[in-house]
Amino acid sequence: MTEYRAPLDDMRFVLNELAGLDAVAQLPGFEEVSPDLVDAILEQAGKLGAEVLAPLNRSGDIEGCRLENGVVRTPKGFPEAYAQFIEGGWNGVPFDPDYGGQGLPWLVTTAIYEIWHAANMAFALCPTLTQAAVELLSVHGSDDLKAVFMEKLVSGVWAGTMNLTEPQAGSDLSQIRTQAVREGERYLITGQKIFITHGEHDFTENIVHMVLARTPGGADGIKGLSLFVVPKFLVKDDGALGPRNDLRCLSLEHKMGINASPTCVMSFGEGGIDGGGAEAYLVGEENRGIEYMFTMMNNARLAIGLEGVGIAERAYQHARDYAAERKQGQAPGDDGGDQSVAIDRHPDVRRMLLSMRAQTEATRALAYYVAAALDTAKRHQDEGIRKESQALVDLLVPVVKAWSTDTGIEVANTGIQVLGGAGYIEESGAPQFLRDVRVAAIYEGTNGIQAMDLIGRKVAREDGVTAKALIADMRALDGPLVDAQGEDQGKDTGDDLNAIRESLTEGIDALAEATDWVVATHPENPEAVAAGAVPYLRLLGVVAGGWLMAKAALAAGRLSAAGGNDGVNKEFLAKKTVSARFYADHVLVQAPALSRTVTRGWSAVGRFG
Repeated sequence: MTEYRAPLDDMRFVLNELAGLDAVAQLPGFEEVSPDLVDAILEQAGKLGAEVLAPLNRSGDIEGCRLENGVVRTPKGFPEAYAQFIEGGWNGVPFDPDYGGQGLPWLVTTAIYEIWHAANMAFALCPTLTQAAVELLSVHGSDDLKAVFMEKLVSGVWAGTMNLTEPQAGSDLSQIRTQAVREGERYLITGQKIFITHGEHDFTENIVHMVLARTPGGADGIKGLSLFVVPKFLVKDDGALGPRNDLRCLSLEHKMGINASPTCVMSFGEGGIDGGGAEAYLVGEENRGIEYMFTMMNNARLAIGLEGVGIAERAYQHARDYAAERKQGQAPGDDGGDQSVAIDRHPDVRRMLLSMRAQTEATRALAYYVAAALDTAKRHQDEGIRKESQALVDLLVPVVKAWSTDTGIEVANTGIQVLGGAGYIEESGAPQFLRDVRVAAIYEGTNGIQAMDLIGRKVAREDGVTAKALIADMRALDGPLVDAQGEDQGKDTGDDLNAIRESLTEGIDALAEATDWVVATHPENPEAVAAGAVPYLRLLGVVAGGWLMAKAALAAGRLSAAGGNDGVNKEFLAKKTVSARFYADHVLVQAPALSRTVTRGWSAVGRFG
């Protein structure tokens, strides 16, 4: 399998030119975050990803996990890699230094986690969920809970999980039956949970489960759910581990991909360890579990979008390197006799590779852009700006999760096509990327659910306020695109910018038209709007990605004209412009058709049967 190399040049470019690392570094608490510091962090993360995590990706997929007498054994090398991971302090990058974290921006954390997911997605799922558990406790946990759990979770010495669904519930959490009965200062939980990622493993000495359950007398449906902390091992007053709690892994799921990540069926209070149930500690107040859990879920959804970005990058590198070495046939126009050429000389292979590269770059840009907005929402001194930034994050998190993972699936699938027959053979490594990333469109709310959330709660119920503000920001790029064409950057650059501007203008118009239709139609015909939810989400992702790719082309032109300053070389900058032009001609042009699907799609869907 091709070795993985973190795309540090593009990461730096996106951080500095598109996501606004300089502005994030001016937020309170981030004054020490300099480009040099970020470069050093990314270099070290890239080294760990390439040298430690990536070599385990294939072997972990083949070996998988196994359950032995209630103990989950992860593949060879994984526990040792995790020990190295936490020894380097990587688990605590974005968290409060008071609990042992490093206090770095989510923007930087986002770039780092792209590396983990690209190098070894199955491994990265464990710290991803721990990260979400820390974020949940930091916002909603009591001082007592924080005192017991935060430091160990931030360090990664203990791991965290999310326990939501059950066999009868699926995505409908209102059907949850797990019970929590109060007994003094604690609760006793009984029930089963399914699809619990890293619910049991051999990475850490303790696993801290975040569990949704019902208390007696609570309301029906999701309003009656409460959230609890349920540790695998109880914790003594002095912080040492006590006896085993009444919970266990009943079985492991046999999955399509991420075979090195144990997906568990968890049983709480059914083992008879102390005869009453698993000891649990309430987070916040009873009957507010869904509200609290969304803090964890939204964090996880942004991270899952990064899985799409990371796997897309890994699949692209794999296909690109294969195509540069594999010789077959002659490209049109070649005059080389009978001598075969590398397949990356063939126009259709070049099209596929550019499609993979451009779409990966667009999803990376949007994920980092949202991460920067998240930092602003958390730390900006102006309350109004914090609220606007949070609204933008709320709008775009479903897009990052769904569009990026759909794109990751498409890119991984294209990678198989580039390899041809070899790509269909497991030994090539290409199928694993598609098998691994496929689940990302399903868990933490399927992509269809993300689309429903976006179009219903984030656009229609808000009368499109945040979406229209984003559209206005996109339109503001028109002037710089026109001005840049008037500068002396050469005919090719001028042609590229003109084509990009034309496609972007059409895309923004299409998005605006669809948004207006959603806002106008939803009050009287929410079914029609719901039928267009998925194409609307894709439309927003495609156009937002096109907007950021246009900004990338402008920045590349500016840096190139300045002589490739800031350590960015001209070859890289030229490739950025080519990616942006390809995206405009091959992807962004889909926007008008997607808009028509949004506004007209209900006609046939409404008559299905």
